[in-house]
Amino acid sequence: MKFLGKTPNFNFMHARARVINASISVVLVLGSFLSFATQGFNLGLDFKGGIQLELGYSKPVEISAVRQVVAELGFTESVIQNMGSTQLVSIRLPIQEENNDANITNKVVAALKEKTDPNLEVRQQDFVGAKMGSELRDDGGIAILIVLAGIFLYVYLRFEWRSSLAAILATLHDVIITAGFFSVFHWPFDLTVLAALLAVIGYSLNDTVVVYDRIRENFRKLRTGTPTEVVSASMNQTLSRTLMTSFVTLLAIIAMFVWGGEVLRPFSTAMIIGIGVGTYSSIYVASSAALWLGLERTHLLPVIKESDKVVDEMP
Repeated sequence: MKFLGKTPNFNFMHARARVINASISVVLVLGSFLSFATQGFNLGLDFKGGIQLELGYSKPVEISAVRQVVAELGFTESVIQNMGSTQLVSIRLPIQEENNDANITNKVVAALKEKTDPNLEVRQQDFVGAKMGSELRDDGGIAILIVLAGIFLYVYLRFEWRSSLAAILATLHDVIITAGFFSVFHWPFDLTVLAALLAVIGYSLNDTVVVYDRIRENFRKLRTGTPTEVVSASMNQTLSRTLMTSFVTLLAIIAMFVWGGEVLRPFSTAMIIGIGVGTYSSIYVASSAALWLGLERTHLLPVIKESDKVVDEMP
């Protein structure tokens, strides 16, 4: 891999740089945990429960006009979007203790008929209780744990346990910090954000495995370098690939953030943060963690069998 025409020679594994980067990561992770404990998350309707309405208009309607009417009724946390047509609108409303679901529906539909379209029809109405929302939240947490367990097993079989544990630490680092932004700034956290966290896990792991592959190759080719020197050289060789992949992916996600509308904004926000943090962890966290766990050349070299020794000794 070339970077601006030649392979760079940055000392990524310099002792002072590793300490500084580790300190930054620890501060961000601890800050995220502190926010989790004190502020929690601004959970969306997927997790808190609410009412789902599917409305059919007799003519095309501006989604901004619908949002304004619903907001005037006091439903500031509602989620409103078109459903493949400017005449079909989906509305998700939070549960209100002073009103039951029938009263809320009648109130919203009456206001929309008055201010947007008197021929408005309710195509479908669903109610998601708080219990179902909590089950979705728990199932999402279990899904993340299952993915992390699968990552540990995959990297362990492909490399060895130090690399596997370091990859898990780097992945947890990315997920915790990305979720921490949503907690600190109290951004809405719904199923789309959970899906983004799972996507960030896959993205971060892919980048980490590429770096680990190059480290293993260089351990076999560069016989004289120390583990720190070999890891640093490997990261320089994969740097252009890491940066270009992140840049191209960010272009697509930023386009989604700008033109995808309010519904996709939480997902795209989580992906932008996750890609940035994941790129940082692939360079500074995953490999450093493996070295701190005692990764040596012999851990990644192929095991020499007795039969191979006999063949090598033959004239």
